[in-house]
Amino acid sequence: MLSLVCLAAIVSVVQAEFFSPLSTYPNIAACVGLPVQYSCENTTLLTNSCCNVVQGGLVLQTQLWSTYTGLEHQGQLLPQGSWGIHGLWPDNCDGSYDEYCDLSRQYDPTPPSTLPDGTPIPPYEGPSVRTFIEEFGRFDLLEYMDTFWVNQGAPNEDFWAHEFSKHATCTSTFDVACYEPGYKEHQDVVNFYETVTKVFHMYPTYDMLAAAGILPSNTTTYTLSQITNALYSQTGAVPYLGCFGNGTILDEVWYFHHVLGTEQYGHFKTLDSTATSSCAETGIWYYERTPTSEQIVSC
Repeated sequence: MLSLVCLAAIVSVVQAEFFSPLSTYPNIAACVGLPVQYSCENTTLLTNSCCNVVQGGLVLQTQLWSTYTGLEHQGQLLPQGSWGIHGLWPDNCDGSYDEYCDLSRQYDPTPPSTLPDGTPIPPYEGPSVRTFIEEFGRFDLLEYMDTFWVNQGAPNEDFWAHEFSKHATCTSTFDVACYEPGYKEHQDVVNFYETVTKVFHMYPTYDMLAAAGILPSNTTTYTLSQITNALYSQTGAVPYLGCFGNGTILDEVWYFHHVLGTEQYGHFKTLDSTATSSCAETGIWYYERTPTSEQIVSC
């Protein structure tokens, strides 16, 4: 019997016969010949923020380990043998961060009511970001996101909309101006989602841990150093590990970077975390998932 992912892949191929995907890349022609430097390491003034990550230069690729979705009855399942995508976050070079930087591109249906400065954030009530991806003919991207970028307790597209609205609008290389001339509405949104999935590919967290003998278990706990050292041995940097339940239940990993060039296509240099882990030193649970909450992700 074909898995849901296999069926979705077949549908994507069929749909591709009828929809020619639209291009989503920004215009970086003006970047050719300009100085290239890593974000947050600039020694000269970079005047073109479409060519380099000027705003949000400390870039975090973040992943989640969830054990259920709450919407299994709707077919919203977690990817077997893989962590899930959380997002791609643009922290400032000093470790602070901005959020919801362009309210004209606010697609989050349930944002916080206000920004820290008191500015109201209106909930989005228009078509789902899922329709944006469909309009660009990127059914392959949509299938991948439904597989690896899975929400808990709400539809996947609500999660995706939140991540774009809160984070991508604070990353200089996703500004609308970077897609001119000829910007197509929502081009920046789809391009951001392409970029998130690309950077997620850099870090197969489940496989790196499993290869070091660290597997989800309901009977065995791990130490912070065991988990950290396993990931460090493959990335050359110390990631942030996040835990809840008084620091005893592992559910997050963040990989930190400076970026050379654009966030879309530039080089990501992995760095040690600038944040202190919220996990305890010992007794960390990396729980197995509920069996009915997973799906096989390969045909």
